[in-house]
Amino acid sequence: MAIPVTSAPLKKIRVMVVDDSMVARSLIIKGLSAHPRIEVVGYAINTLDAKNKIPQYNPDVITMDVEMPGQSGIDFLKQYLPTHPIPVILVSSLNLKVFDALAVGAVDFVRKPDDQQSTDAFLLSLAQKVITASTARPRPAASIPPAGGLAAGAAPNLGPSPNLDRLIIGLGASTGGTEATLAVMKRLPADIPPMVIVQHMPPGFTKMYAERLNRLCAMEVREAQSGDELRRGLALIAPADLQCRVVRIGARYTVNCTPGEKVSGHRPSVDAMFHSMADVVTCKMVGIIMTGMGQDGAHGLLEMRKKGAYTIGQDKESSVVYGMPGVAHNIGAVMIQASCDNISNVLLRHLKTLG
Repeated sequence: MAIPVTSAPLKKIRVMVVDDSMVARSLIIKGLSAHPRIEVVGYAINTLDAKNKIPQYNPDVITMDVEMPGQSGIDFLKQYLPTHPIPVILVSSLNLKVFDALAVGAVDFVRKPDDQQSTDAFLLSLAQKVITASTARPRPAASIPPAGGLAAGAAPNLGPSPNLDRLIIGLGASTGGTEATLAVMKRLPADIPPMVIVQHMPPGFTKMYAERLNRLCAMEVREAQSGDELRRGLALIAPADLQCRVVRIGARYTVNCTPGEKVSGHRPSVDAMFHSMADVVTCKMVGIIMTGMGQDGAHGLLEMRKKGAYTIGQDKESSVVYGMPGVAHNIGAVMIQASCDNISNVLLRHLKTLG
């Protein structure tokens, strides 16, 4: 007689909620506790309270507000994460300080509910990010970039080259990607061939992210708008909640940013952008896929490679979440893997063979 095989239930993800607002704490605790994969094991009312309770609760993931009385979430991350690497999801209003917190080790963030987002959508997004974060490997905390001036280490200009004038670079990332993308771009020269970047991010934050990159990188960076022409020295960030695709108009290339269905579960979608490049770009292409959960971008990158693109994937060791680049590598979409800190070198070496 066959013995029935039963699979063990999945271990619940232990979450600790850190927020000084009783209303926000109650909302998050109730919402996450309703998820079958999540167990809220405790809460803290500020970062000092969190330091005392983390050893007691032993959470797998922490959700944390950025702005709290006393020590901020940023200062907590700077001091605590280097010796206690635990995945932290930021819960924040539309605030530039989110990127400072990501720079010092937070894994991801979710926007607090407001007029643009329902409570249910907020809780669903937070639960999904908690599940993703439970498998993440937080990178060591970095110093927050200075308030002005270019980041040190940008490569010298590539110089005039018709071949580089006729080349387009697409880059896609998700969880862990805000800082990983910055790590690549701050090492690139001011006259880099045109770049189109998709980073999964809530509405409102893509404009601030583009402004941050524009301040810290040698090239011009801005949030994309429909009709923006691709040119050397310009990197465009796909706006949140719109699909961003590359469009060919004669010998020129522009972007089209429009509402539409989610692709591969996302809007903007890396797959949507990569597929558009594979479909319409007749000049040389480079595709780069970086840290992120799931498989968005993998199949689009494969189509780019089939059309002759040079494709780069972030390696497992440097990825916060080796989902997107891992799937892309497994299906043969990636020609070369490199660490986050070395992708810029790989890209520049390839560009110099064309110049």
